Amino acid sequence: MTLAAEAPDLDVLGNFKGPVFGFAHHRGFTHSFLGSFLVAAVVVGLVYALWCVRGRKTRNPNLPPRWKLLYCFAVLASLSHVLLDFTNNYGVRPLWPFSERWYSWDIVFIVEPVIFVLMLAGLVLPSFFSLIDREIGVHHKTPPGRLGATLALSGVVAMWGVRDFEHRRAVNALEAKTYEGADPLRVSAYPYWWTPFTWYGVVETQTLYASMRVDSLSPEVDPRGEMRVLYKPEETPVTLAAKRSYLGRVYLDWGKYPITETEQVEFPQPGFIVRFKDLRYDYPERRGQNILRAAVRLDRDLNVVAEGFGSRWTRRGQALVQGEHPTPD
Repeated sequence: MTLAAEAPDLDVLGNFKGPVFGFAHHRGFTHSFLGSFLVAAVVVGLVYALWCVRGRKTRNPNLPPRWKLLYCFAVLASLSHVLLDFTNNYGVRPLWPFSERWYSWDIVFIVEPVIFVLMLAGLVLPSFFSLIDREIGVHHKTPPGRLGATLALSGVVAMWGVRDFEHRRAVNALEAKTYEGADPLRVSAYPYWWTPFTWYGVVETQTLYASMRVDSLSPEVDPRGEMRVLYKPEETPVTLAAKRSYLGRVYLDWGKYPITETEQVEFPQPGFIVRFKDLRYDYPERRGQNILRAAVRLDRDLNVVAEGFGSRWTRRGQALVQGEHPTPD
């Protein structure tokens, strides 16, 4: 189950074919409902092969492996990975290949310290208390660790409940306001890792995007702090050409609040760089450090010359010259 729970992240191997390919296939098939059955089959098949190589030995000859049951447990473990990734704001595509639509719950941070502490406590504390029990000669009928695991999982579910409640309050507060006289078309609230009561709010209207902090703990649940307003850029032949590129299509499919910035450049050849970023990761504290930015370089005829994601570039048609392109950021 441990191997099956981790196996969906083997999709990172797609980065060997380039950053854009890796981004396009991250959290794809291996993070879908259908993919979970295949991932579980591969993991159980690998364990079965290792078992055969070792001579099909078991600690207890009267307790042979039940491979069908192990496969069901592996499927459950793989699906738990999909569930955990669904709770954060990156999202998953669980219906792939029937639908490429992204789904996300947006209630926990990608790296959630509370979950980590709960899981670590559920793993370590039972071993500690079992050691003490052995020293004083106390024996329990139930398997060691069962209570700790139950409490840890219950704590995670309780945290999800609190986060979901506060998330709804933050979203409702954003929906209740107007932005430069316009009603919102879409609103979202994204979590901070250090508190369940402070959210990063993003709003879209017909003409602009607005972002701000939201405090869901206050009785009014009102957006607070300085509101940042970004007016939607006008579409040009340059931005349309960038959006039609492979990277552009992938990024716009994944991005929930994507915006573009265009820069005209002369080196090493005249052309344009169109940068993409998603406002859901444009936290005020990390502005300018968004590793999920991307860029497309075009020549004067609006042909795609190179595509970049993060700090890595892939050049079309020829090898990339080191230092020839600025980073997407």
